[in-house]
Amino acid sequence: MVVLGIDPGYAIVGWGVIEYNGNAYRPLAFGSITTEAHTDFNFRLELIYNDMMTILKKYKPDALSIEKLFFTTNVTTAILVAQARGVILLAAQQCGVKVFEYTPLQVKVAVTGYGKARKPQVMEMTRRLLHLKEVPKPDDTADALAIAITHTHACGSKLRRDLYSGGVKL
Repeated sequence: MVVLGIDPGYAIVGWGVIEYNGNAYRPLAFGSITTEAHTDFNFRLELIYNDMMTILKKYKPDALSIEKLFFTTNVTTAILVAQARGVILLAAQQCGVKVFEYTPLQVKVAVTGYGKARKPQVMEMTRRLLHLKEVPKPDDTADALAIAITHTHACGSKLRRDLYSGGVKL
């Protein structure tokens, strides 16, 4: 199974493509889509969409896993991230890739086994699981890889496999 993990944003979109076979992970590619501050926001969305389409067409993932939007205080930032997330989801839809969403808590538990793990712990476990020499930078890229790993754990359940394969209708 090939999974594209996404850490959504509008300045930086972290992405990581992994292959999961049995209990083995293999990183295929990872990086970030960056847009410059003070650039027209609609143009930034277009850049994110175009780069996402390129990634989706190149790696042809079986699934896209993305972090659920969560915010506490800055509503303006949340709205901008939601718009960037929207163009990412549109690209996935147009490429026929199923989308799965995960909370930060789910990512922490899947990668470290501990829901209160701190960011450095998640990043280090991601590095170890993928047998990387160092934690990918920027942090958004490491987060995206962790989100991809989370999907491989979640789709291991029979219910998730049935949902993933279309065997269950909700």
